[in-house]
Amino acid sequence: MKHATAAAKFVANDERSHWHDKALWFVRSKRDRMVHSVPEWELLRETASAIKAHTMTHLADLLEQFEENATKLGVTVHWAKDAAEHNEIVHRLLSDHNVKKLVKSKSMLTEECHLNPYLEERGIEVTDTDLGEWLVQLRKEAPSHIVMPAIHIKKEEVGELFHRVLGTKEGASDPPYLAEAARTALRQKFMEADAGLTGVNFGIAETGGIVVCTNEGNADLGVSLPKLHIASMGVEKLIPKAEHLGVFLRLLARSATGQPITTYSSHFHGPRPDGEMHIILLDNGRSKLLASEEFHRSLNCIRCGACMNTCPVYRRSGGHSYGTTVPGPIGSILAPSRDAEEHSTLPYACSLCGSCSDVCPVKIDLHSQLLTWRHKIAAQGYVSLDKTVPMKFASAVFRRPWLYRLAGRVARNVVPWMPRFMLYNPLNVWGRKRELPEFPKESFQQAYARRNKTSGKGE
Repeated sequence: MKHATAAAKFVANDERSHWHDKALWFVRSKRDRMVHSVPEWELLRETASAIKAHTMTHLADLLEQFEENATKLGVTVHWAKDAAEHNEIVHRLLSDHNVKKLVKSKSMLTEECHLNPYLEERGIEVTDTDLGEWLVQLRKEAPSHIVMPAIHIKKEEVGELFHRVLGTKEGASDPPYLAEAARTALRQKFMEADAGLTGVNFGIAETGGIVVCTNEGNADLGVSLPKLHIASMGVEKLIPKAEHLGVFLRLLARSATGQPITTYSSHFHGPRPDGEMHIILLDNGRSKLLASEEFHRSLNCIRCGACMNTCPVYRRSGGHSYGTTVPGPIGSILAPSRDAEEHSTLPYACSLCGSCSDVCPVKIDLHSQLLTWRHKIAAQGYVSLDKTVPMKFASAVFRRPWLYRLAGRVARNVVPWMPRFMLYNPLNVWGRKRELPEFPKESFQQAYARRNKTSGKGE
């Protein structure tokens, strides 16, 4: 489905659209305040970008080093080429340990692989223990944001959901009351779990350890009680050395939520004494992306979500309108790399304002890559007629100065007097959500000539 079509339902609710916009801009504003409190912020970004560039150019060697060191710690490392293989490995491990109930910390990688429905179809109860993830799971929705998965849900809707599912008071919307109800219900899930699964924020090649960042401590609890810990990790999450970790931890939380650091930065270096730890390294198209000259830098992403919080299109259209696990600017680069035809409209869900590139903590040139995708999608013939025809017409006008000047005169002198139905009708897709600005009385050239004449410069 086209992004614009999918976004129409969200945008139709004007109040929700504006509320969503303000909520995300509030997070973006917190990020800015945090950034201004760190004098060496740009140095941190440069350093992180350089570390990631080094990692990606030495990825094969670093992955082997990571596997070797993780194995020394008693971890079993598995390699998965795609989502299907990843899910098969997880299911095999759970079956071997007779697991019936699994608790998960937030993992966008497992969302990418659609792990939950895969396991549920095979009789395993899966509970997402991150509060936001749990909310969307109960609503049978996908996350709408990679850091704040339930940012599109209002507290009143949470109250209605909990009343229906948990039996809380009808009409209750007090956050502490709802949080306590969630805590009580999730604590029981932790106690009953046979295994815990986490994502991975950073894997350290030098040590073989992994780091998981949460604000709720659910990852720690989820893998502390059961004897089996499974960690799903994209191959791009690697960093070379432990000393590099401080750079990324200083950038991650400030960029994501405007915090100095996540509440919990949990380090795992092997299984608990009487347990097992398995790490699944997933490719799923990442090698293909790494080989791309134009888009390999998108693998530097540390999944902070800053580009979404600042993007004017994402803020106003909602994450579900993108139809992909990772929405927003970074998702509009990653998704077409997997299927350019299916996700051909995503690079156009962008104003090319460049704000995403400005806030990216690892300095990915996001808006430039989105523009490049537009060229590639057009070359592959995936652009719809409602875009190609107007652009060909505009190109014809822009390449002929006399026609450009004539069009300007017509616009200034004729369009303002045209009946509204002639401008805003089903044929004008652009005008459905926009109003034409007031036309100037004269062109730029006319104004420039007049001012020069007035100042005497034209003599």
